[in-house]
Amino acid sequence: MTMNPSDISRRHVLGGALGLAGAASMKFPAFAQVTKPKSPLSLNIVDAAGNLALTQPAFDNYRKDNPDLVSRIAFTKAPSPELPGKIRAQQAANRVDIDIVIIGPDALSAGLADDIYVDVIGSHAKSLPDLKAIYLDPAWRMQELAKGRGVVVSYYPSGPLLEYAADRVKTPPTSAEDLLAWAKQNPKKFIYARPANSGPGRTFLMGLPYLLGDSDPKDPVKGWDKTWAYLKELDQTIEYYPTGTTATMKEFGDGTRDMLVTTTGWDINPRVLGIVPKEAKVTTLKGFHWVVDAHYLSIPKGVARRESQS
Repeated sequence: MTMNPSDISRRHVLGGALGLAGAASMKFPAFAQVTKPKSPLSLNIVDAAGNLALTQPAFDNYRKDNPDLVSRIAFTKAPSPELPGKIRAQQAANRVDIDIVIIGPDALSAGLADDIYVDVIGSHAKSLPDLKAIYLDPAWRMQELAKGRGVVVSYYPSGPLLEYAADRVKTPPTSAEDLLAWAKQNPKKFIYARPANSGPGRTFLMGLPYLLGDSDPKDPVKGWDKTWAYLKELDQTIEYYPTGTTATMKEFGDGTRDMLVTTTGWDINPRVLGIVPKEAKVTTLKGFHWVVDAHYLSIPKGVARRESQS
């Protein structure tokens, strides 16, 4: 396929936008070396990781600093499990209208399996900083998982953590076995969101094999016998699994639930927003291991076929 200059420019603009969002304090002189679009581009960014609270100012600043490159950025949100399928459908129809996606390891993994993301590291190395040099080692290891198909924009040691109402939970659990016993004694008072669309839910799932001493925490098929048995028993005490973490925080905040799964980030933000009371307590369980989480910026394949927009 032959691309016109506006197509090439769009890909360079997107590559630079990824770099700026990932390292907002850096400058990218590579823009002076590429063909600019005939008119500023309008970009569509889909957040499937709940990350815009952290990164939207970087995108907005990029647009303000580069009015000759970007005229407008439209932000939308989508459930993580639905995003890869939506991208595949657009690619099959040759009508990709999503320029950048913000995703977690789940949508990244699904996208790698179907090869739906651009190799941004290979295609836009000149527009990106030396990621290995600026990342902490755990963040770089998460970057390597992307296989070039994304750029880590945020990383943190996640959890799993338990958050509880100290006035209603006088003796918090200290082990996974204690948690199960408490949940049985207090049915419908413990909650976590579906791991497919929840960082805390996914972190809890990935941390359980360590908490339970399973045979191989890195092999959910052959090494999670204790974990699957535990989850089946715990399920009998849980009323339902919300589609996202925010719902669990609201139910905890209004007193419907007494305990929930959280992470470091989710422990802080709902308190600041007033959704969760500041007096809520957080604890870990025996056998605790940090589960790392990261969010990525990726470009769907097929975006280069779009014309520039004013």
